[in-house]
Amino acid sequence: MTIKRKSIAIWSIVASMLFLSSALPSAYGLEFPMTSAVEIEGDATILAAAVNPIDSAAALYGSINLASTPVGAMFSSDLALVSAISASVEMARTAIGAKKVAQAILTQEYGFDDSQFSCLNSLWTKESHWNYKAHNYRSGAHGIAQALPAEKMSVVGTDWRTNPVTQIRWGIRYITMRYDTPCKAWAKWKSHRYY
Repeated sequence: MTIKRKSIAIWSIVASMLFLSSALPSAYGLEFPMTSAVEIEGDATILAAAVNPIDSAAALYGSINLASTPVGAMFSSDLALVSAISASVEMARTAIGAKKVAQAILTQEYGFDDSQFSCLNSLWTKESHWNYKAHNYRSGAHGIAQALPAEKMSVVGTDWRTNPVTQIRWGIRYITMRYDTPCKAWAKWKSHRYY
């Protein structure tokens, strides 16, 4: 068993060195000539891409169907998911975008109607004006939902300081766990000035 582990360790080191020598030719003083010749046989669009990659990148990559293999399909769907999440986060950095994201989460994930969103809109407009950077220096409340203490939002994500979607998800989760609906949370706020 130890011989197998030593063999794996040696091959790991060799692979690392090969990677470093190809990725970083001047790393550790190694200088290798970076000239090579590649002959491409086949489709003319691929040959054109090799000659002028800027103009024909679409021809080179456009012919590849990423979803045609199981691994490619998984990568493609993961990439689409990351893209959608990034778009939601960027959109939620503005008050209008944050409202759209919150309304989508309320209706699609929690099954609430527009009247509940209206209550949530009133509540969080009073709390933070939908500003994910809102911070109450006196109490320590932070974010769109004004979590107190702010660290409570880490149950949803560790990026709660900078991610408005994390703040929205935590806020809706808190409201549904404590008050059942945004309108009940809004009623509490109207009578006590907190929720």
